[in-house]
Amino acid sequence: MKKQVFASMVVLAGMGFATVSQLKAQDNVTIKDPAEYNSYQLASTQADPKAKAAAYESFLQAYPQTIVKKLVLHDLVDSYRKAGDNEHTLSAADRYLQLDPNDFGVIYLAVALKKGQCAKTSDAQVCNDLAVLAQKGLTVAKPADASDDEWKKSIASAYPLFHSSIALNDILGKKDVKAAIEEYRTELALYPEEATTVPGPALADTLQLAEAYAKPDARDMVQAAWFYARTWNFAPDTFKAQIEPKLEYWYKRYHGNIEGLDAFKAAAATSLFKPDSVVVKPAPTPADLAHQALTGGDPTKLNLEDKEFVLANGSKEDAEQLWALMKGKETPVPGVVIEASATVIKVAVTEGAKANKVADFIVNLKKPLEEKEIPAAGVEFKLQPAAQLDAVYDTYEATPAAGGKEASAQIVLRDGEIVPEKKAAPAATKKAAPAAAHRKAH
Repeated sequence: MKKQVFASMVVLAGMGFATVSQLKAQDNVTIKDPAEYNSYQLASTQADPKAKAAAYESFLQAYPQTIVKKLVLHDLVDSYRKAGDNEHTLSAADRYLQLDPNDFGVIYLAVALKKGQCAKTSDAQVCNDLAVLAQKGLTVAKPADASDDEWKKSIASAYPLFHSSIALNDILGKKDVKAAIEEYRTELALYPEEATTVPGPALADTLQLAEAYAKPDARDMVQAAWFYARTWNFAPDTFKAQIEPKLEYWYKRYHGNIEGLDAFKAAAATSLFKPDSVVVKPAPTPADLAHQALTGGDPTKLNLEDKEFVLANGSKEDAEQLWALMKGKETPVPGVVIEASATVIKVAVTEGAKANKVADFIVNLKKPLEEKEIPAAGVEFKLQPAAQLDAVYDTYEATPAAGGKEASAQIVLRDGEIVPEKKAAPAATKKAAPAAAHRKAH
């Protein structure tokens, strides 16, 4: 927040606070009431920003319709800013913009401060107000007394912030990730190339763009990986370790492995946006992987997780071929108990099922268990010599991928029984050797 406000101040300094020339006309206005004039002079000549702000507030309270209200509010904004009082700076800016809604410098400052509030609170109204003001900033026309060069410098600094602020509201307020992506891309395209290769607002929003592409509503794994790679290339070393796992995850998620990742990183260092010449081949589809698992060796030796993967993701022919080999065969069912009764034990076998605490294997028992024998949720069955759950494959039901969820299969088994843990035989004890005789000390 402090860095953002500091950046704002640098820009405002370059703008000459953007509106001073517009207020010069008020400098020649005569305050006719001597008491009002003296009060104004007392406030405007204060050297300390806090004292000046307090004096101005007292002046405005005493003379709410003063002829110099606009000038006083503008100076009040600047006084609070110099005092480091962000909350009152924003309050004064809001009051000032009611009188002059097109003051570009004050709009910029208010957007910078409101953006900090939106990011901190995620409050929908705060974020919406931010976006409205930022959108207003994008429509402000060049002041008549501003040179083309001055105006170009002003909008070059301010427009990226405005688009970034609208994007933040799209993410936090409107929950419109696709719109946020467009705003972030527009913002980043406004920066000179060198500004995107050093720590600062451009690099920070390059990371935000990567995060946006990783969200389910607008997921593009290659674009996510690209902007993570771009950020990783220029991020300080202390942040690289946080970015790299995300980069590798989305690259591998799309490509299937990390082959070619180093070249991908190198390419991202040379261009902000991914050129068409950089092509990442997609990983084999789940159906391809299922077929490879089935035909790559003896399918009867696949582990339970791989068998479930083939049944869930394989083609109809591959799934039927594997199930023909499984049905009626006995198997141990190592996994974590999700739920159990006297007649049924529901177990999470695959890592995904364990993580989601969902039973993917349903074991119908051969004989009902006594109350004390029913395993509690969380108990893990392993292979002998540990306690082992055995059963016979009976039926299965595959659920295709939908709504962002991966395909899955639930396998039902019959004639289940718990094979007790094999206790290790007690170690043979040796007779202690007779103690050596001790001579009596003389």
